[in-house]
Amino acid sequence: MPFVRERYFVEEETLAFLYIMRRFGMRQGEAQRVIDRERLLVNGRPMTNKSARIQGEIEMVRFVPEHRGNHPIFVTPDLLVFDKPSGILVHPNKAQSPYTLLDEIRHHSGSDANAVHRIDQETSGLVVASRHKRAETQLKGAFERRAVHKTYLAWVDGRIERDFDVDAPIRVNQDYRHTKHKVFIDPQGGKPAQTRFEVLEYDPLHDATLLRCRPLTGRTHQIRIHLFHVKHPILGDPIYTTTFDVTTAYLEGELTSEERRRHTGADRLLLHAQTLELTCGNPIFVESRFDFGSLREKIYAERVLGY
Repeated sequence: MPFVRERYFVEEETLAFLYIMRRFGMRQGEAQRVIDRERLLVNGRPMTNKSARIQGEIEMVRFVPEHRGNHPIFVTPDLLVFDKPSGILVHPNKAQSPYTLLDEIRHHSGSDANAVHRIDQETSGLVVASRHKRAETQLKGAFERRAVHKTYLAWVDGRIERDFDVDAPIRVNQDYRHTKHKVFIDPQGGKPAQTRFEVLEYDPLHDATLLRCRPLTGRTHQIRIHLFHVKHPILGDPIYTTTFDVTTAYLEGELTSEERRRHTGADRLLLHAQTLELTCGNPIFVESRFDFGSLREKIYAERVLGY
C-alpha cells in the first residue's frame, strides 16, 4: 500500500506547513498542498488550516513507493520511460489504491518524479515520467503541443484488408445511467479526433487483425472508440463491446475471466503502446521491449476453446 500513516512528535509549537517543510525537505507550496489534501492529521482528524500551529503528536499520510522490480527501459537526466504491464494503474486514484506505476517512478527518481501522461490500466506499454519538476513542466508541454508521437498495436475483431483513417469527433459521456461508455462519437458536439490505422497481419483462422494505430490527437479512449465506430472493436474491451450489464459487472469487479473471454474475446484489453518519439529538445525514440505479437497465442487458445 503506497499511502501510509506515520506518527511524529512535534516538541515545539510551530506552523504546520513550516514543520512539514523542515521535516520532509519540501518547498512551501508542496507542504501546503499536503494540508490541502488532508494528509496532516491532529487527534485523528485532518487539519485544513494552512496557517495553524501544531505541537505534540501528529500523523502524516505519505506516499511510500513500493518497488516490485519494474525498471525503466530508457533513462536520461530528465526523464524515464517504463514499459507498463497490463492491469497496473499509472497513478493511484485514491489513497487506498494498491501498487501503481508511480511507485516505481518515485522509487527510481524520488518524490519529485511523476508520470507526465497516462494510458489506461489495461493498456500495456510505454509511459514517460519526469525526474524533476522542471522536466515535468517541459514534458507535459511537449504532449500538449503534440511534440510527442506515439504508436500502438491492437488486436481487433474481424478482417481488415486496407489501411484506413478515422476522423470522428469525440464527446465525453456525462450520464452513465444508460451506458458505461466513457466517450461517444458526436459529429456536432465532439472535439476533433483523428487516428491512422495500418494493417500488419490478419489471422484468417481466428478472424483477428493486428493493427498499428497512430493517434493524431489525444482524446480519452480515442483508439478504442474509433475502432468500435468502424465495427472492429479491440479484443478484450469490456466497455465498448458488451451489454450494459456485462460492463457494469466488469466495473464492479464481478466479471470472471471466463465470462470476459466469452463476451469480449480475451481476458485483457489487447492494446499496447509500442513506440514513443519526442521531437523537441533532444529528440528520442523508444520502442517497447514487449513482443505484443506473442499475444497471438493467447487469442488462438481462447478462440480454439470457443471464445
